[in-house]
Amino acid sequence: MKLTDDVYLVGGGHFAFDLSSPFDCHIYCVRSGDELALIDAGTGMGMDDVVAAMRADGLDPMAVRAVFVTHYHADHAGGARRWHDLGGARVHASAVAAAALRAGNADVIGLRAAQVSGIYPADYVFASCPVDEVLEDGATVAIGSLRLTAYASPGHCDGHLVYLLEGGERSCLFAGDCVLWGGTIILQNIPDCRIPEYAATMERLAGLHFEALLPGHLTITLREGKRHVDTAVAAFRGLGLPRNAVQL
Repeated sequence: MKLTDDVYLVGGGHFAFDLSSPFDCHIYCVRSGDELALIDAGTGMGMDDVVAAMRADGLDPMAVRAVFVTHYHADHAGGARRWHDLGGARVHASAVAAAALRAGNADVIGLRAAQVSGIYPADYVFASCPVDEVLEDGATVAIGSLRLTAYASPGHCDGHLVYLLEGGERSCLFAGDCVLWGGTIILQNIPDCRIPEYAATMERLAGLHFEALLPGHLTITLREGKRHVDTAVAAFRGLGLPRNAVQL
């Protein structure tokens, strides 16, 4: 599903548009010339559907050379190993996420707790994955003629990154689970979900300039996307909390 000249939506589940596994986040493909990269990889359970969606859009799955992981939760990172094995895609993540992906520990990534609560199937296994490049805050990577910059964005979990894409048809913020449409956030009862860090992250994102907000779930905004960040900032500044997607 083509979103802009440079960005395609190629996967997503029940909290997306049901393009792939019900448990997948939005999976985006960035194209610049002959170079392809994915932003997040889903669980891996919907891989065949993602491949089919890419081919329907004229994208070659074997040409994916990079996967950029926003954070280590299974709906975003569980499929990274399959893309690494399929065509040798280099996996990029923060230092915290890289350690979690390499270990594949279900307790560390919160998978065990999520399975107990019924979020994932009991038999789902997170495949550990090598990480080829650890991204520091502010690191910029070229995708063809485009620039992708990683920004540390803790709050939803430790090691979360958002990615700002520039140089194409319009600037896009790939927000992962940091902020969704309407200023919605994702607060969960897990050890590394922290409200003060979340509020600080929103203040930081308010200083970025972008047109499209491309979150990990729910509605996508192609214009004036920053208004959703501003809504979350206003809620935090009022000493309250933005709307929580867990309660929707």
